[in-house]
This record gives sequence, structure tokens and C-alpha cells, in this order.
Amino acid sequence: MTKLTQSAKSVRGRKTLTVKVKTAKYNKPSSNRWLQRQLNDPYVAESKRLGYRSRAAFKLIQLDEKYHFLGKGKTIVDLGCAPGGWTQVAAQKNKGSGQIVGLDLLPTEEIKGAILLQQDFTDESAPEKIRGLLKGPADVVMSDMAANTTGHQQTDHLRTIHLVELAYEFAKEILREGGIFIAKVFQGGTEGELLNDMKKNFTKVSHYKPDASRQDSVEIYVVAQGYKGK
Repeated sequence: MTKLTQSAKSVRGRKTLTVKVKTAKYNKPSSNRWLQRQLNDPYVAESKRLGYRSRAAFKLIQLDEKYHFLGKGKTIVDLGCAPGGWTQVAAQKNKGSGQIVGLDLLPTEEIKGAILLQQDFTDESAPEKIRGLLKGPADVVMSDMAANTTGHQQTDHLRTIHLVELAYEFAKEILREGGIFIAKVFQGGTEGELLNDMKKNFTKVSHYKPDASRQDSVEIYVVAQGYKGK
């Protein structure tokens, strides 16, 4: 297991009562397992307590605790932002300064301190719309996008890598020198050709799985630090 971050320790360390779900007559076993997992997940409970829209907020919190890329006055692009957990965390860290632009195919309720777009990032016009809203180069481009899963791990991995490639090419256009790019990939990490290009354009590239990612999840994050510029 990854070494626990401060927020992971505080959430994981809390004792919670185990909630058992009664098997409903018409519920699928997978639905019951999902519901029981949700009810007994300390990150779900803590995200509700703190007003985050999803437990995914803790993934970004833990990524920031390790890599220290959020803070007052940052210009941030959040791709795949719905329902808004990552954007909420970024806005809190910005403390009313800087700029955040988020985009997702699904609608995202308004978040103070952020401009939110509902659009498919694979649409050719989407990157241009984001560029048009930015007041300057970005400090952070972060992507929690993932393709809809098919159940076939290799197919899901390739489809998500395609989204990562699109996000990465966009990041190279708008990041300031020294900026950071973070994106979700599936287990197996980043494809060789893409990883090699990242290593050419950033001073350090690594993979990290936050503790808030469920242990049975195949998701992992690629973190490219220190953009060298165009």
C-alpha cells in the first residue's frame, strides 16, 4: 500500500460501525455490494461531512499533499470535473484568487471561484473554448477523465489513454514553464511512447495511487512535474 498521507491517516484512522445491507429481492448482488461498500467507506462519509461533492476530492487532496501544486493564485484547468469534487478543492486552495476552468461532458453545478463548461473534451472546439477563457498560461492541468468502461481491461486502458493523450497535447499548449500535468490512467501506467514524450518535456514524471483510490480499483495517476516550455 502507498504510504498514507496526512489526510488519509486522519480518515482511515476513524472507527466506523459496519453497515450491512439486507439483500433485496430484486437487487442484483453487484448492486448490494456497491451499496454496502458506499455505506462503509470512510471517504464517502467524510466527503459528505465536509461538503465535497464526491469522495474523489480526497484523491486530489492526497496528490497535492505529495506533490504540492495547489495554492493561492493558481491558474488551473480541471478536465473531467463533474460532479465537482476536484474543482471544490482547487477553489479552496486558491482562496478567491487565480482562475479555475473546469470542463465535463456531464453538467456540474456552479462552484464559486470556477468557470464550468459542459462539453465533450474530444470535440475539436473544446480546447479552444478553454483557451479563450484563460487569462494567461496555466499552472496546473489536471484530468480525472476516463472512458466509459466496457469490462475489458485492455480496451478500457486504451480508451482512457486516448483521453490522456488529448489532455496532454492540450497541456503542452497552455502550461507555463514549471507547470504540472496530472492525469488518471489505468493500471499498466502510461503508454511507452507517451511516457517518453512526457520525460522529454517535463523534469520529472512518476505514477502515484492515492490512498483514497479504492484498493480494488485499477486507476492510477501519472504526474508530470516541471514543464520545460514549448
